[in-house]
Amino acid sequence: MPLSAPASRTLRHRRTIAVEAYSRDDGLWDIEARLTDHKDRDFALATGLRKEGTPIHELWLRLTIDEAFEVHDAEAVSDWVPYPGICDQIGPRYRQLIGLNLRRGFRRGVRERLGGAAGCTHLTELCSVLPTAAIQAFAGVVIDTPDTALASNDAEDSAPPFQLGHCHALRFDGEAVRRFYPRWFNGRANDRANEPTTPVTSEAVRDAASTRELEPKLPTQQEGNHA
Repeated sequence: MPLSAPASRTLRHRRTIAVEAYSRDDGLWDIEARLTDHKDRDFALATGLRKEGTPIHELWLRLTIDEAFEVHDAEAVSDWVPYPGICDQIGPRYRQLIGLNLRRGFRRGVRERLGGAAGCTHLTELCSVLPTAAIQAFAGVVIDTPDTALASNDAEDSAPPFQLGHCHALRFDGEAVRRFYPRWFNGRANDRANEPTTPVTSEAVRDAASTRELEPKLPTQQEGNHA
């Protein structure tokens, strides 16, 4: 068990989120997620008693995306809900996810279209796990993950592997990059979006202009890698 030994306790509730990704024969991908909630006992709802072992929630969400992360289709189904005949009517609204991109402003778009009373709380929060799940599905299949720049004779035309610079372990001045991606080990190259901001001075602008050509061309911080 990776966590420390807990105090004496009793399981009262279990939420399970599972995500699976499928490559389709038509060249698109299905990213499919399921959320389930179970109690450890019979549980009284306003709509009646839910027996132990019967889900409080069992919700499904499927996005069909292309290899550019564009959403082509969306489907939501609520098999088990606290208010049958009411909660489970929201599914068609999740077609509003069509046209969003999992790597560019996806979570913001979900909040704008389906936040609060416009959607189902749990289906909407389930959306938040889909960008990184899609990236994991594409890694090594759609997206190159090795340090491809090692094979390039022209450093100016190469870019860092997409995963670098977007988390603690893979910061450009970190040990993992030094050991496994030495071509990109560079203390100055960390994603500035994750660094503390300081007031901009004329000296800073001048210094930045003089060093910009020395720094590698970095990928934009991706929506799928951060909150």
